[in-house]
Amino acid sequence: MSVGIVLVSHSAKLAEGLAELAAQMAPDVTILPAGGLSDGSIGTDYDEVVAATQRADSGDGVVLLYDLGSAQMTAELAVESLADPSAAVVADGPLVEGAIAAAVAAQAGQDRKAVAEAAAAAGLPEDLAPAEAPADSAEIELELHNEVGLHARPAAVLVRTLSEFDAEVTVRLGDQEADGHSVLALMSLGARQGDRIRVRARGPQASAALEKAKELVDGNFGE
Repeated sequence: MSVGIVLVSHSAKLAEGLAELAAQMAPDVTILPAGGLSDGSIGTDYDEVVAATQRADSGDGVVLLYDLGSAQMTAELAVESLADPSAAVVADGPLVEGAIAAAVAAQAGQDRKAVAEAAAAAGLPEDLAPAEAPADSAEIELELHNEVGLHARPAAVLVRTLSEFDAEVTVRLGDQEADGHSVLALMSLGARQGDRIRVRARGPQASAALEKAKELVDGNFGE
């Protein structure tokens, strides 16, 4: 089981497209769109949001994201009407970036609170300034050979994999550095095919994390 995600939007097409995109990065997570009105027009449908929230809950709770102010109100009302309102939470974060971050966090097995926090943090600026390498850290250099480089799906695969290790991991391209546990931060590097990235790890399982990162890069992230 994993935390479910509901995308509340005024547009059915927007919600459906975003759900499809997020599912590419979190294949085991239930991500349901709840957009538009029943007649296909623009708006939010309270009954649809309630139904989607109930379907998305497999036992670990649900995180709802929304696009505009009135969608937030609809989402909050839907949560309040549940038999157990504590089973769901409305996250304050950008819809697109938040949905991606939440999906990856849910795929990694994080709890409802952590998934909601991941969605909210997606709206915060990333500090990409490289820090001096700690004395107890290890580092490897890898060349990206896959066609799309370190973009959406590969970044999600890397983040999900690294979350399994007790290690702090960063990825550096040129003078930019990103948190190895953030899909959006990794994507912001703009690493492309042929680029050489430096992966740095620190912690009890740093060596294992670096070995796995090398395996993923060498295997083109399973593409």
